[in-house]
Amino acid sequence: MRSVQRTLWPRPGRPDPGLLRDVALVCLAGGVVGVSFGAIAVAGGLPVWVPVVMSLVVYAGSAQFSAVGVLLAGGGPVAAATTGLLLNTRTAAFSLAVAEHIGRSRLARLVGAHLVTDETVAFTLAQRDPARRRAAFWVSGIGLFAVWNACVAAGALAGGALGDTARYGLDAAFPAVLAALVLPALREDAGVRRAALAGAALALALTPAVPAGVPVLAALAGLALHGRVPGKRTEPQS
Repeated sequence: MRSVQRTLWPRPGRPDPGLLRDVALVCLAGGVVGVSFGAIAVAGGLPVWVPVVMSLVVYAGSAQFSAVGVLLAGGGPVAAATTGLLLNTRTAAFSLAVAEHIGRSRLARLVGAHLVTDETVAFTLAQRDPARRRAAFWVSGIGLFAVWNACVAAGALAGGALGDTARYGLDAAFPAVLAALVLPALREDAGVRRAALAGAALALALTPAVPAGVPVLAALAGLALHGRVPGKRTEPQS
């Protein structure tokens, strides 16, 4: 606990403003989307407990939206679960990227695995040293989990009172914040830019032809270009 505290509070009594600010912004965006998800699920005819329990057990925004979409369209639980699992396969690669920063105990790994999301991985890998990476993972993971579930419950209880949630632009808040978070990495690392551009181009090309969520998985192919410097050759040492 003290090591984590020293990481988050470089100077006694004062938190790291950059990390806490960014986590707060993503929690705000995630909360808005969580309210939207809960309201959409209940307004579509599902009981209040369905989005609430799904958020606690599944805890994956895109998978939850897709599964609820299948259920509201008349699909069965098996089809909904299959859709959610397909969209969530990307977290397997994410888990490998942050595994060493979660902790060594079985409890830490079990809880940490449930908290792995696009956002927690982004926060973790953005830090420069192992101690800060571990602290960033747990701060963002616990914060996002708490806010997401609280807001999903609030949205579910509100039910149809919000009306058409699409008119509020709630679906745009989360991607906008994530884009702001990755911009520094894109500016600083040419390899990241190549990988991101290749992945984005592939995802855009596939979007009209494949189900929602699949383009995101396909975009991971852009990672093959990370670290490659075109035209650079290794000169033999004399």
